[in-house]
Amino acid sequence: MNDDQSDMTPIGEDARTRSLDARLKAAREREEGKSSSPDSEGSDASYREGNRVLADLLGGILGGLFLGWVIDQFAGTRPWGLLVMMFFGIFVAFRNIVRRSGQGGG
Repeated sequence: MNDDQSDMTPIGEDARTRSLDARLKAAREREEGKSSSPDSEGSDASYREGNRVLADLLGGILGGLFLGWVIDQFAGTRPWGLLVMMFFGIFVAFRNIVRRSGQGGG
């Protein structure tokens, strides 16, 4: 009875399990190769740069609108404070975007 147990392979050493382990290892290596490619790094940088541009644009406009609204509430100059500060916010946002694009993405 002891001889029969020594001929049996341990649990987890099945040929199907070894085959699955080999396929998983190959899939992981392929995924690591994809994630470390220069193209994905470039697209990630472009995505981050686009988000920065969007944040500058929205932040400038919304910040200008908020400051203009506050000025109008305290100075009673409705709607001129809002309009002037909104255009000032747009100007600042575009200036930041142009400055950032001149730096080469960094």
